[in-house]
Amino acid sequence: MEITRLHSECIKCLMNKFLKNMPAGRGEEYNLFYIQTLLRVLSEAKLSDSAPIVMNRIEKELGTRGDFSKEKLYFNELLMREQEFIRGKIALSDDPLKLAVKFAQLGNYIDFGALDSVSEEVLKSRLDSADKMDIDETEFGNLKNDLVTAKRLVYLTDNCGEVVLDKLLIEEIKREFPKLEINVLVRGYPVLNDATLDDAKQIGLTDIVAVDGNGSGIAGTVLEDISNEAKAIIDSADVIIAKGQANFETLRYCKKNIYYLFLCKCKTFADRFGVESGTGMMLNDRRMKAE
Repeated sequence: MEITRLHSECIKCLMNKFLKNMPAGRGEEYNLFYIQTLLRVLSEAKLSDSAPIVMNRIEKELGTRGDFSKEKLYFNELLMREQEFIRGKIALSDDPLKLAVKFAQLGNYIDFGALDSVSEEVLKSRLDSADKMDIDETEFGNLKNDLVTAKRLVYLTDNCGEVVLDKLLIEEIKREFPKLEINVLVRGYPVLNDATLDDAKQIGLTDIVAVDGNGSGIAGTVLEDISNEAKAIIDSADVIIAKGQANFETLRYCKKNIYYLFLCKCKTFADRFGVESGTGMMLNDRRMKAE
């Protein structure tokens, strides 16, 4: 049975986003081409297509992939300035791993794909109250138990800035589970403000763990689109931590031992899980209920 990953809210969201960002001043002929191309790609999308896959098709057809290099540099540097303070809070916590998970989860706020704007003030406010954030205690316990027996963890990153907090979580995992082999996968090519190998090098992630690009320029992790090398790394994992809503959208129901960490940022998933927008989610692919 084919998995349904595309919903009416996804279509409306993509349509609104691309109409809002339609280049101005190019004349009526271009406007018609743009709108008709957008509608065609949306109408041809299959229910099994996730929103990131459809977004990638639209961008290819329209040639409108945005450049977020300045934003990526800015938020990487911003979180690098905060990392020693955050590292100290994690170290002094009664449960350093749990707090590191919360910080990594909150970093998913830095998302120029799902949000119209990213506020530095909102980000800092969220980080200041990280210790008060709710977490699924059952799944957190399951993650800890899995890490005790696992030989290899694969960590799938999401956005710039956020990747600094991923690094701090990985540091804590390495401290608590020193025999665990860890591999990190970032995006293979620039897409939105997602972290690539350049970002991993900038923030020092490559200094502490093996990092590879996944060979794909689609937001999320589309198993059919990533490189054979990245697929082999994922298949070798006993445990996978997948950051961000795009990884959840593209991977869900693949039956791998994936722990999804993200902030719920769209109406479709907020309604499905019965939570408010911005709520932190921790889900395991093998145990979550089907839609």
